[in-house]
Amino acid sequence: MPRDTLTREQIVQAAVELLDAEGLEGLNMRSLGRRLGSAATAVYWHVKNKDDLVVLAGDRVWDEIALPDLDATGWREAATALATGLYSMMTGHPWLVQAFGSHLFYGPGKARFDDHSLAVYEAAGFAGPQADRAAATVFTFVLGNALGESAAVSLTRRFSRDGGDAEEALRKTVERAGEVATRFPRLRARVERPEAADYAAAPDGSFGFGLQAILDGLEARLPAKA
Repeated sequence: MPRDTLTREQIVQAAVELLDAEGLEGLNMRSLGRRLGSAATAVYWHVKNKDDLVVLAGDRVWDEIALPDLDATGWREAATALATGLYSMMTGHPWLVQAFGSHLFYGPGKARFDDHSLAVYEAAGFAGPQADRAAATVFTFVLGNALGESAAVSLTRRFSRDGGDAEEALRKTVERAGEVATRFPRLRARVERPEAADYAAAPDGSFGFGLQAILDGLEARLPAKA
């Protein structure tokens, strides 16, 4: 694709697809050029470097999160939908969670989400810094939950890239972790349950349970209505 027909929009979309397939380690201008059917040098006419591209791609994916209509739903339902959408986006693009440690993300996509998140907690009755804290509390909870899945994807890619068997490496690690766990009474009880496959795995429904517990806590801190 010649540089005069290549657009930033196309480059960013291709970068998201490449990041989804190969992770941060697999993103480079040469691979991106091949995906676009263009020379790597043509990409530099639209983006400065790889870091700039990661920031652009990182902002793009925020647009995937549907924003609940606050005129049609209560704040808790809206907060649940927004957090669930955020979790789906982050686990769908696990490279984004990794990139938080090395990139500063900004742009209209993230700003759109942040603004609506504040609107949700203002609708609940929080004002000023209280709304900021409520939104930040839920955000960090979602980020922490997405981190585990992001790490699993990254480790699987690393083992595969090194020519190893990712599933076998994971199985051995879980087996060794289980052996260590038997030295501790509460962990041993979990390991010895018939249904236990991985003592460190969160029980089913943990995300929903944790999110509702946080919203319960936030609701309890709302100013009393006259």
